[in-house]
Amino acid sequence: MAHKPVGDGIVRSTSTTSAQTAAQAHKTDTLRVVSVGADSFVAIGTNPTAANTNYYVPSGGTATISLGGPQSNRVVGVSTSGTTTIIDFPEGTGSPFAAGDAVTLTADKTYYNFSHKIVTSVNVSSGAESGYYSTRIVVDNDYGVGYAHTALADTNWAELRGSFKVAALTSTGSGTIYAQQVQVSGDA
Repeated sequence: MAHKPVGDGIVRSTSTTSAQTAAQAHKTDTLRVVSVGADSFVAIGTNPTAANTNYYVPSGGTATISLGGPQSNRVVGVSTSGTTTIIDFPEGTGSPFAAGDAVTLTADKTYYNFSHKIVTSVNVSSGAESGYYSTRIVVDNDYGVGYAHTALADTNWAELRGSFKVAALTSTGSGTIYAQQVQVSGDA
């Protein structure tokens, strides 16, 4: 089995208390985890808490864990409504996200960027007057007071991508997990 690394790896010290990594942009369907120094239990999700009932990786062992398919879409509009942010996708594409998903926005106008915020709703209205059937979502992101940025133009680039965190703990003391998204090919 061959692995192709995607993006940066994650290093997380572990102890008998669950600890999360920073948010990771979801880019592949597989996370490779190596446990060093202690047996580890690993949880993956929006804001996971690891417990000794989660995925077990023995000390010195390696695991490849399915993340499911990555989700992303081009963003053509960003606006605010109080303490939330409204994201518009191109007409006809729909939203790959559902309420409760964590997302990260990356744009060439970096003041739009945010990391690991939660989708609170997806516009599913079927009325012709709204015009945003499944192409507009609301995200729990507050740009704060004084938000006055230039609108996205056709020449701008912005992408919304799913994100996740990894949590780990050991039952015996300190150790370290190393995790990286990989593409897998070949036989097991």
